[in-house]
This record gives sequence, structure tokens and C-alpha cells, in this order.
Amino acid sequence: MKILAIETSCDDTGIAIIDVKENKNSPDFTVLSNVIASQVELGKKYGGVYPMMAKREHEKNLPPTLKTALKQAKFSLKDIDLIAITNGPGLEPCLWVGVNFAKDLSKKWNIPLVPVNHIEGHILVNLLNKQSAYNPRHKSRDSVKSDKGQILFPAIMLVVSGGHTQIILVKKIGSYQILGETRDDAAGECFDKCAKILGLGYPGGPIIEKLASRVIPGLTRNPESVHKTLDSRFRGNDKIDRRPTSIQLPRPMINTKDYDFSFSGLKTAVLYADKKVKNKSAKYKIEMAKEIQQAIVDVLIKKTIKAVKDFKAKTLILGGGVSANTELRTQLSKISHVPVIFPKPELSTDNGLMIAIAGYFNRNKKRAKSDIARISADGNLRIDE
Repeated sequence: MKILAIETSCDDTGIAIIDVKENKNSPDFTVLSNVIASQVELGKKYGGVYPMMAKREHEKNLPPTLKTALKQAKFSLKDIDLIAITNGPGLEPCLWVGVNFAKDLSKKWNIPLVPVNHIEGHILVNLLNKQSAYNPRHKSRDSVKSDKGQILFPAIMLVVSGGHTQIILVKKIGSYQILGETRDDAAGECFDKCAKILGLGYPGGPIIEKLASRVIPGLTRNPESVHKTLDSRFRGNDKIDRRPTSIQLPRPMINTKDYDFSFSGLKTAVLYADKKVKNKSAKYKIEMAKEIQQAIVDVLIKKTIKAVKDFKAKTLILGGGVSANTELRTQLSKISHVPVIFPKPELSTDNGLMIAIAGYFNRNKKRAKSDIARISADGNLRIDE
């Protein structure tokens, strides 16, 4: 089965083509092309993503991106067996561009069309491995294999990006329950806004991460000390002196009993702290970057590990642009008592491959809609509906 997938939920135009061969118990995915037309330079110029501007860029980028993807795969549209399209959640004007483009292709070439939840794509991209194994006969103990080994369900998924921060219980492929999510800003949005406050540019996450990785004399940390302080704090002691910088920012909702997040207070704390500093030296910006990053990472880890323990998860999965953050990956892997699975950094951000994989599983579960006229974009689409 040859699947063409289209992703336009935010500011990346992604088109991918995969070939799926169904073996006795599992599918074998071969990536034929994966093309992304990024709008990051526009984001840098204007300081963020503007939906209508992003919509126009998608309209401009889709035809040449499709042409490139087909050329790389050495295919024409007549060779495609299935089209997968992101129909939500995301920026609705952007989603509609992709949905309408996919509908036109489906009608013109008489190719079945399947809608895909963007968040499910982030979950299932972790299956993109030539050794992936999915056995439909398994039920509560559904399992697959990934680069890091075997994934056993139930699993906990941390989706963390510019638009979403959610903890999801993955009972098995296709069965999901949102346990918690942000009540205001997403983690990636917090990174962006904090970077803007500090005058660092856009996108904020990679900039803050790079700045935070710089060494300040006298502020050294080793992995063992980080692990010990995290372990102490996650047992409930939030008053210990554990921070490597002179700047102290709050960890909103870190000790609440639910799985929800709130990052707007952290952003406000950065704003007020920055206003008090007259000499914004390079050292100050490095210290602030370290503390912003650690504050976000601390909350993400605390809530995620709580969910893993409470639901007796056998695997922890990461996805979304912020999941590419090295400190998040490193610290979460150190403290987790179950295997931690995450995609390659380039597959953490939005891409067509994740939609192609999810499209395959949706098609197999007969979730494709025969009437393409009924397929629509939904900016607030929920994965557990």
C-alpha cells in the first residue's frame, strides 16, 4: 500500500509518501519521500505564527511540495493507494487548506481519503522503524517495536509542542484518553513568549535551549546531582536549594494532584523578573535561559512520571516539537522507571510521515470516510472523541 500524507496544521507544509508491506503479523514501513516547506523564516521576521499568513503560505507551498515528494518517490499520483490528511487539531485556516487540497486530489484521481488526528500522528510516528511490529491480535497488551526497543501498552504519551501540551493514556493503538493538558499556554508557546521578553528571537525553544547549554563559571552541574535534586523534589520537597542559577522562577502546578499544566504564570514571572534587571548581560541571559528551561522541564517531568506510576504504564512515549529538547529527554530518561521512547529530533516537529503512519492504522481500522464531502477541518479536534 502506497500512502501519500499531507500535514498543514500549523506553519509547516509537510508531504510524505510511504510504502507499507503487510507481513504475517506486522506492517513494514518504507519511507519514499518526506518533504517539508518550513515557514520558520517568516516566523523570525514577524515574531511568531499568524494563521492567515500561514494559510497563504500553505496555498503557495502545497503544489511544489507535492511535486517534489512525488519526484523523490519516483511515483505519480496514479500509483497512490491512499491519501491521509490532517484534519485537526491546529490552526483551522491552515487545516482547511490541506483538507481541500487533499479532497481535490482524491476526487481527481479517485483515491480513498482518510482524515488523521494530528496528535495521533505524533504518537504513531514512534512506530516508524523497519523493525516495527504491530500485532492486531493483541488487545490489552498490544505491543510494537521501535528504535529504542519494545513498546508495551498501556503507555503514557507526553505531547509537548507550541500548540499542545497533553498527557495521554494510550491503551492500545486507536484507543486514547487525555489525562491532562495545559489550562492556558502550551510549553512551546511559553518558550516562545519568554524568548520574546528577553529579546532572543523566534522560535524560542531552540534558542533558549542553545543559550542554556552554555557554561557559566561556578555554575556547574553533573548528571548525578541533577538526578538527586529531581528525585528529592518529585517526592514533594519543593523548597530545597536545587537551582544552579541565582534566578528563581516558579514551577506552576508542579505539586497539584491532577495531570494538568499552566505556563502563563511562568511567562509572567519572567516578564516581571526581567523588568527588574537593568544590566541585561550575556551572563544574565544565560542564567535566565537555564532557569526557564529547567522550570518547564521540571513540571513536564513531574506530571508525566506521576501519570506513568498512577496508570501502571509499561512505556513512556514523547512527541511534539518541544520533545526534541535535550534536557527534557535526558532528565526524563534518567528518572523514568519504564523505557522512554522518542522519535528522532527531525520527526518530533510536524511532518507528513507521522500522518502517513497514522493514516495506515486508521485505514486498517476502517476509520476512513467513504464520503469525502463529510471530511472537514476541526481546530479543536480531540483525540479521545
